[in-house]
Amino acid sequence: MAEDPELYGRPLAEARRRVGAPAQLARIDEYEVMQGPGRGSRRTVLTSGGGLTVELLPDRALDIGAASYRGVPIAWHSPTGFTAPGLTSDAGTDWLRGFGGGLLATCGLDAYGPPSTDAGVDYPMHGRIGAVPAVVTRAQVTDAELVVEAEVRQAAVHGEHLVLHRRVSVPLGGAAIVVEDRVTNASDASTGHMVLYHANLGWPLLDDGAVLEIPSSSVSPRDADAERGLARWFEITGPVPGAAEQVFKHDFTGAGTAEVSLDNAARDLRVAVRFDAETLPALHQWKMLGEGQYVLGLEPTNVDWSRGRAAAREAGVLPELGPGESVAYRIEFHCGPSRQGASAETGGAA
Repeated sequence: MAEDPELYGRPLAEARRRVGAPAQLARIDEYEVMQGPGRGSRRTVLTSGGGLTVELLPDRALDIGAASYRGVPIAWHSPTGFTAPGLTSDAGTDWLRGFGGGLLATCGLDAYGPPSTDAGVDYPMHGRIGAVPAVVTRAQVTDAELVVEAEVRQAAVHGEHLVLHRRVSVPLGGAAIVVEDRVTNASDASTGHMVLYHANLGWPLLDDGAVLEIPSSSVSPRDADAERGLARWFEITGPVPGAAEQVFKHDFTGAGTAEVSLDNAARDLRVAVRFDAETLPALHQWKMLGEGQYVLGLEPTNVDWSRGRAAAREAGVLPELGPGESVAYRIEFHCGPSRQGASAETGGAA
């Protein structure tokens, strides 16, 4: 049985005796953006009552935008901002013009990686799902959690029909975000299915001296740039003028529930990403420590592949969903104090 939640050191019943309305401590707020490239798009903000604030993006597949823990931002934001879907172009590499960063940007559901053409169909960079507005079916604060549920449908006439059922929850009084997805092929034909959870950590969590832990069974470079940095894949420095991105592929096959983390002792802050390696057997690490584009991507994926949809099919590694078939994914974000001191004393991992 789960323990009763606490808010600011008090059991829930005691906390309620001390406020005029529960929303003083924990709530879900919904609003619409009024200015800039996000104008007209929806935002849903979860305040946990435990120091965690999370912004969901219903008009971008219920992805996660801004997030902070005890006032410290943990997610990187790109210069584009979180644009309204009406500004999205799904041709070639135009995904980069609407990629706002944020704590979670979903890539897929039938392709990710560079653009490609497979069987006469064009697949843009990182797929289309991240620009599809969700139908929100639930937004509720209970005695145990704050929960938002939605359905996101990626479909085309004579094309794919993939339905994403997404549930995002935050424990009441807690400091974790749980994303539970179910992807279903609603068409009458088998379809390729690639998904990558593009989680983006930024400053001030990401900084000189932060400790990155990725306990994978093996690590390999994506390309020549990554090959040059392979011996230092785990090093975190300050911003580097003219830095080139490096992508490293980590194997977690058979790892059960995997956990990777970034620990910043100077901020007394650690953020861990947990995922189910049964359905997400690999993680891609995006190391981009440039000036202004200072970001660490920790990206669980259902297929350890980085050369796009067409090449995945040619190599025989493209996952497929049969008619009516579903697959479930789970990814969690956990915020808490640094463990570097405890790690140094015991010799254990952070």
